[in-house]
Amino acid sequence: MDINNKERIVFLDYLRVTAIFMVLLVHSIEPFYLGGDGTYVASWGDALWVTLLDSALRCAVPLFVMTSSYLLLPVEGSGLAFLRRRFVRVGAPFVVWTLLYAIVPYWGSEGIDIGANLSRLVFNFTPHSGHLWFVYMLLGVYIIMPIISPWIERVSARGLRLFIMVWLLSTAVPFLRLAASATGNAEVWGEASWNEFGMLYYTSGFIGYVVVAHYIRTYINWSAKQTIAVAIPMFLVGYAIVALPFYMQLPDTYPVNASIDLAVEWERSWCFATTGVALTTIAIFLLFKLITKPCKIYPLFEQLSKLSYGIYLVHIFVLVAVFSYTSSWGLATPIVMLLTAVITFAISAIFVKLLKLLPKSKYFIG
Repeated sequence: MDINNKERIVFLDYLRVTAIFMVLLVHSIEPFYLGGDGTYVASWGDALWVTLLDSALRCAVPLFVMTSSYLLLPVEGSGLAFLRRRFVRVGAPFVVWTLLYAIVPYWGSEGIDIGANLSRLVFNFTPHSGHLWFVYMLLGVYIIMPIISPWIERVSARGLRLFIMVWLLSTAVPFLRLAASATGNAEVWGEASWNEFGMLYYTSGFIGYVVVAHYIRTYINWSAKQTIAVAIPMFLVGYAIVALPFYMQLPDTYPVNASIDLAVEWERSWCFATTGVALTTIAIFLLFKLITKPCKIYPLFEQLSKLSYGIYLVHIFVLVAVFSYTSSWGLATPIVMLLTAVITFAISAIFVKLLKLLPKSKYFIG
């Protein structure tokens, strides 16, 4: 996330700060349906608030990918130099905080198995650093950027639109698998027990957001009226595709206490590269692009934007401690969710700002 350019793009700063707050709010909502044996929902009211709010927030991570892609493509200079810069800025802090989550217990916990955590890091993130899955994905996106950059520079607008259409089709594959399961086989278009790479595998995933961001930057210059006419219906349709499948799976009897598999099943429509999330992401990006001038509080957003990666890295340590207090105050569920996110955001931002004063801070907060 190259966010220190001298010539800043105003709407990206607003969007980046909004997206990081959305991520914190997502994680503040999780305790209301994840817990117990894996899935725990205390009441119908909690389930409803989880559905209404979280369904609108699933676009947060793809928005980060689009903000990075908007700035970084086409890649300037050699691919090796690009990757070196990206891995220093993003990879080095990732290593530092991955190790910290492996050895430092959460607030109020009884400790962690440091040896097991360090062993697991050879292959993946630890149970206490699940949010860092995002960095693995982002580094993968950076690896592919120099490869697709020559194509990005040469392809026509029509060629980009064709790719985006195929990618949007790939976002429906999870739903197609569900429909195919009615035939007794949930694999589609070439997938099999011996081949997970189906027909649309190579045009699927987060790479679509990379291409869409470049297309918007290069070819979309709509008026506010045109943008609103497209983006608002797109968001509403996307939100419905995200929220309704989750809502329709909610049970009638509470509390719900089941394995994590139940939550995974509920979240099928929430996955980041599914149709509803893709539509809400693109819609919000288009709306933010309408912001062309900074307002009076823009300097604050600019500073928070520069701190956003650091906030992301540290926030789980803070959020766990904050939630232990806000959840005990007897407040309504949506208030607890929002208050937890706001307090976590403020504390994390202050902490990262202080860390930024230290020498070589880019190596541990980006």
